[in-house]
Amino acid sequence: MAFRALFPVILLVCTGFSAFAQRYLSDIDSSFFIKDTVRPVIKRFENLRITGYIQPQFQAAQSEGAPSYTGGNFSAYSKSRFMLRRARVKIDYILPSKLKYPTALFSFQIDATERGVIVRDMFLKLFETRRNLFSMTAGLFARPFGYEVNLSSAFRETPERGRMSQILMPSERDLGIMISHEPQDNKRKRSRFKFDLGFFNGQGLAGTTDFDSHKDLISRLFIRPSTNKKLEISGGLSFLRGGWKNGTKYQYEAGKLQNGDPVFVVDSSSDNLGKTVPRQYYGADVQIKLKHGWGETEWRAEYWFGKQSGTSASTTSPGALPSANGSPVPAYIRHFDGIFLVFLQNIVNNRNQVMIKYDFYDPNTRVKENQLGKPGTNFSAADIRFSTLGIGYSYYINPQTRLILYYDFVKNEHTELTGYKSDLKDNILTCRLQFRF
Repeated sequence: MAFRALFPVILLVCTGFSAFAQRYLSDIDSSFFIKDTVRPVIKRFENLRITGYIQPQFQAAQSEGAPSYTGGNFSAYSKSRFMLRRARVKIDYILPSKLKYPTALFSFQIDATERGVIVRDMFLKLFETRRNLFSMTAGLFARPFGYEVNLSSAFRETPERGRMSQILMPSERDLGIMISHEPQDNKRKRSRFKFDLGFFNGQGLAGTTDFDSHKDLISRLFIRPSTNKKLEISGGLSFLRGGWKNGTKYQYEAGKLQNGDPVFVVDSSSDNLGKTVPRQYYGADVQIKLKHGWGETEWRAEYWFGKQSGTSASTTSPGALPSANGSPVPAYIRHFDGIFLVFLQNIVNNRNQVMIKYDFYDPNTRVKENQLGKPGTNFSAADIRFSTLGIGYSYYINPQTRLILYYDFVKNEHTELTGYKSDLKDNILTCRLQFRF
């Protein structure tokens, strides 16, 4: 029955090619004879949109088993690999109102690679249709924080998001509900401003269910691009306030020894058991684009700072209550900051683009590199600052297909910690072919 329903659509596609090939007026357009048959079927699918992209790539690392935030760590005995970084298909169904503004949007996206199949998006978005100013989103969708987190991998020029994005907001998405102010009428004065406010579980796709009752509040004010003939400017402010349950009575935060050296100081009050340990992020971003005869020049800058709770060995937002051998482990509260700087430049024409990106993530701003591993202190590799300089080139074979050559120079602080007394050999070369439809 399904095939019989789809047969007219298939027939329309086939005859569409023959009609396109109709070079002379004396030829008969056979698609004319099936129009009445196809119309009811097409009507059922006219609001359905299918998009997707694929990113096969080759990577070479500076050493075997190199740690990496450009697709995951390399295997212990390998320093080169072919992989499908992403292969996604997205289905959107839009229900329009009588005025042609959207009433509802259903979105579903999967990512299928050699590492498995995972759902990336699954949400329903309802629009207020009286004044077309507000919307509500519920389900699994991107957190409304920052510019880089929300820039799709199908359109992002550099191969990956920065280290800080991947650590603090792994998978970029979370389960929750969000209210948005986003005028649909571009003629309104307020249409340039978009404001999101949502509540989320907090663990994202790192966990299959929420492991505590604490929720993250996330908001973002975004000023959409303001343009003239040559210049385009946009920017935003972001805020996150949340946390997760401390499974022990031990809570560590940066303090000082009597000699002035920084150290994690423990608070072992029984009141800490079950208490919320904080996640507090603040972010600001700006994007400037200059248009000229042979393409565009673009600058992007984004800065985050705040508090992040983790464990002694990790600052990653947990997907489950942190534990070791089945028992909860103490929480460690760190003050962090980080930045993303991006420069994009077309050369010769808009098919050739040079990319330069610099980012750093300092997970513990209260300790310096020469203090990490110093006798009497209790810091770990989780407190080390990393910076990455990426330099790359993109060639657009056509508007949908692009070839990327990109090299990441990764630097870590030189510390007294074992394994981090010098720079790790973790530079990565990425060669990627990307196609989207």
